[in-house]
Amino acid sequence: MAADLTRPRPRSGAEIREAFLAFYERQGHRRMASASLVPDDPTVLLTIAGMLPFKPVFLGQAAPPAPRATSSQKCIRTNDIENVGRTARHHTFFEMLGNFSFGDYFKEEAIAWAWELTTGVFGLDPAHLVVSVFREDDEAAAIWRDAVGVDPKRIIRMDEADNFWASGPTGPCGPCSEIYYDFHPEQGNDAIDLEDDGRFIEFYNLVFMQYNRDAAGTLTPLARRSIDTGMGLERMAQILQKVPNNYETDLIYPLIETAAALAGLDYPALDARGQTSLKVIGDHSRAITQLIADGVTASNLGRGYVLRRLLRRVVRHGRLLGIDRPFLVAMGEAAIALMAAAYPQLLVRREVILAELVREEARFLETLERGEKLLAEVLAARPERISGDAAFELYDTYGFPLELTEEIAEEHGLTVDLDGFEAAMERQRQRAKAAAVSIDLTLQGAIDQVAGALEPTEFRGYEALDQAACVLALVVNGEPATVAGAGDAVQIVLDSTPFYGESGGQVGDRGVLLAGEADTGLVVPIDAVSRNRSVFVHGGRVERGSLAVGQVVQARVDRGCRRRAQAHHTATHLLQAALKQVVDDGITQAGSLVDFDRLRFDVHCPRALTPAELEQVEDLVNGWIAEAHPLEVEVMDLAQARASGAVAMFGEKYGEVVRVVDVPGVSMELCGGTHVANTAEIGLFRIIAETGVAAGIRRIEAVAGPALLPYLRERDRVVRELADRFKAQPGEILERVAAQADELRATAKELVAARGALAVAKASALAQRAEAFGPHRLLVQRLDGVDGAGLQEAAQRLQQQLGEGAAVVLGGLPDPGELGKVMLVAAFGAEVVASGAKAGAFIGGIAQLCGGGGGGRPQLAQAGGRDGGALDGALVEARRRLADQLVGL
Repeated sequence: MAADLTRPRPRSGAEIREAFLAFYERQGHRRMASASLVPDDPTVLLTIAGMLPFKPVFLGQAAPPAPRATSSQKCIRTNDIENVGRTARHHTFFEMLGNFSFGDYFKEEAIAWAWELTTGVFGLDPAHLVVSVFREDDEAAAIWRDAVGVDPKRIIRMDEADNFWASGPTGPCGPCSEIYYDFHPEQGNDAIDLEDDGRFIEFYNLVFMQYNRDAAGTLTPLARRSIDTGMGLERMAQILQKVPNNYETDLIYPLIETAAALAGLDYPALDARGQTSLKVIGDHSRAITQLIADGVTASNLGRGYVLRRLLRRVVRHGRLLGIDRPFLVAMGEAAIALMAAAYPQLLVRREVILAELVREEARFLETLERGEKLLAEVLAARPERISGDAAFELYDTYGFPLELTEEIAEEHGLTVDLDGFEAAMERQRQRAKAAAVSIDLTLQGAIDQVAGALEPTEFRGYEALDQAACVLALVVNGEPATVAGAGDAVQIVLDSTPFYGESGGQVGDRGVLLAGEADTGLVVPIDAVSRNRSVFVHGGRVERGSLAVGQVVQARVDRGCRRRAQAHHTATHLLQAALKQVVDDGITQAGSLVDFDRLRFDVHCPRALTPAELEQVEDLVNGWIAEAHPLEVEVMDLAQARASGAVAMFGEKYGEVVRVVDVPGVSMELCGGTHVANTAEIGLFRIIAETGVAAGIRRIEAVAGPALLPYLRERDRVVRELADRFKAQPGEILERVAAQADELRATAKELVAARGALAVAKASALAQRAEAFGPHRLLVQRLDGVDGAGLQEAAQRLQQQLGEGAAVVLGGLPDPGELGKVMLVAAFGAEVVASGAKAGAFIGGIAQLCGGGGGGRPQLAQAGGRDGGALDGALVEARRRLADQLVGL
């Protein structure tokens, strides 16, 4: 297997990707497009490995797309995020090149092709290569030694922790073999240590899936042995481009150069800290761009939290480099330009990506400002040093860089407890590792185990709502069973069903299973139908009789519920078509809910819809309903459906054959849900709400068809009750409410003015108690029974009365009988502020003595607390601190 020296060697990242895929295509593999970073797998948050899209195939739950497949799969991992930029090879976003055999070829071919690709196509010198095998895998070792010709000294046997892959405690598993690149072969073959990542880099991992492990730990050979491999594109690029780390390859370095230019810096001239920040920005910019392109929006939960965390790390590291203006859009544009050739979807989603970056960066910059205020409060308390917990709270909650906290602390003659910070960071790492999700091919729970052993359920609900079916499997009260009796909670799998299983946003049907005599036979009300992969699971509770596996039952769908769901589902399609006409033809769906009593439709839209737009959308939908369009449903190839213009929900997974629901001239979508036969069956459509649910996502809620009458009745009841209460006709209610609101506002203003006058009156007698400290005057007094606004007004008036050299602090209980609420105000004259004293920082530190906090401007600031019993002591301390400050000015 000598290297082919006549073929040009791939060097760029794009050339490496194409060379890998083309090589395996020549070996009979089907080239597969990268799956979304949002996996079709509820057990995994993000696509974290190249094999994840094929997980159902390896489990035997789905047919393989071909006996052999190859792909370049985009992946996201954040479990070692703190190592990004610090090591040569840690990334959040990376591409995994893979070749897969689903019961076709095995070790001999996988090893031979891996070697041919590595030495022939990529031209790596065998003298630079080392392979590892599982310590007990003599078969693989022999193939490497005898068939490939690798020096036995460069075949390293490794323990199970390194070279035995397992999906979990039970399930498919098998030994691994890895190929490493040796940067320093001159160091010889004796005592090779593959853990030395300065000398070796693992770039290709071959997993030989050949066993099934049971609960007792027994390994049984699989009838269909499979191959799962992964080659890191970034790692191979580092090797072939002869650069010191993955970041300096053409896959990432252009982004580093973009960030360096924005900061006015030269990457090669920077120290390690500066280069690390640029590497983080380059790495994370790829990740955030791809995540948004795949439909993820920033939030505080799940995938949205991962995206938000990455976005904020980019901004933090930009600030460390001196970028003090918004720059995420520039990085997003650079990332799109860099990756669009391989992932054209980035160009399609360009505007959505950039809009999300603008919104999140603006939001985070506001958060950083709050962090800066918190740091000012910490410093105002005059600690000996900033505690590790406080520094970590600034870092974790407010995204405040530790380096910036250290810098500001140093300006105040303080240090930061770095050991305490690292301890808090380690506690978070341990929490993150405990919560980390790995790929687990094992089935969890009784119904999963049952469903995993069954063929897909035949759904007949498009044609029939009442049919005979046989019970294939039964779970009773959470445990697999063969018989269920009255009162038992059951999950039932039938050989075929008319019940729609929850999918595509549409809820599952309701209905009943019947058997035997009408008065004495079996009755099982079905209140939920879900899908476990392609197996329909009917959930309910046995009301009467007994149910057994193998029994034939009559499955009867609730026709009223089905009609309401159908009306809402078709109305959802019409709604999307109307939004494209009225708002933006490029508008895309972000999620939906089709229920019996309403519909909910989420769209990617950067702004709220105006009342006029909503009315226009509503008119369009009702117009199409009135036109009585017949629906046309057709099953066709996915490619044919796309070519015909059918709209697919972004991020949804589709098979090779799809169902197309067409409202001719209005809407054509890929959809497996149930629909009306004619739009006229919907009757009427009404939008009831439009709200924002996340950054860049608007939610429209509506009611249609039979569900609209109960909605209108409820609204009519409310109007009648309001009319009775206001002694007005329905058309006069709005005018009456507006008049009362104006009255309340006027009364509230009068009350505020009265309280302010009372506070000023109470405070006017306090001015004579001011103390003189050179050119400055100090007044610290308690003033109860005054709210925050009144206290602030009194402090300002006193400061103005005493002059620009005055410092006034007032504190009190708004309600003297309630010790849980303390108000504090500081008002400093211009001369006091010019001398270095700041009202915001000062009053925040005093409020901490009362169990609270706060801040504000240098001249005027307000704070609060929860411990009224500590107020007098806090005011004494305030006088002491201010007196010390004023004496020193």
